[in-house]
Amino acid sequence: MRIHVADHPLISHKLTALRDERTDSPTFRRLADELVTLLAYEATRDVRVTPIQIRTPVGPTLGVKLAAPRPLVVPILRAGLGMLEGMTRLMPTAEVGFLGMIRDETTLQASTYATRLPDDLSGRQCYVLDPMLATGGTLIAACRFLIERGATEITAICLLAAPEGVTALREAFETSTVPITVVTGAMDERLDEHGYIVPGLGDAGDRLYGVV
Repeated sequence: MRIHVADHPLISHKLTALRDERTDSPTFRRLADELVTLLAYEATRDVRVTPIQIRTPVGPTLGVKLAAPRPLVVPILRAGLGMLEGMTRLMPTAEVGFLGMIRDETTLQASTYATRLPDDLSGRQCYVLDPMLATGGTLIAACRFLIERGATEITAICLLAAPEGVTALREAFETSTVPITVVTGAMDERLDEHGYIVPGLGDAGDRLYGVV
């Protein structure tokens, strides 16, 4: 498993505003969208492409296009929806699937309550969108779900990560043959007793959409 912390001044700048408790939901959504596009640029460095011959106004040249099967973007509901537009802006021809997962606040274990994905993901590169890699439970469950359907490569894009979540993810897939990469804007200090990232930015879903 590979962890990539995207160390860039613009990412740090936008994360600072996201963390600020005074940032309202509309501003939070806009900043998250902008931040995801920056993280997606890093996350798609190894996206599969195939050569294509084209002609410019001056002459022929060899370019590339996204290889088949197309990449699959999988936001984890509900907070992952706030990251979807930023991802598809960078990669508009990717397909999109949805995975609904909820974390039990007592056990901190994740369970699946909704799916909208192809049954067969053989040969697919999957990009999972989950704002917070905290305990790792949700992301572990999501990766297992995708691997069971045949995904051959998974990249998770997270706004923030905690060391405990990274360790849990690494241990869960230490014997897996499927490459897993986590691209995040920052590695924070730790988790608190409730499983929240410290200093973090609070509950990403609530800050994106309000408390429901």
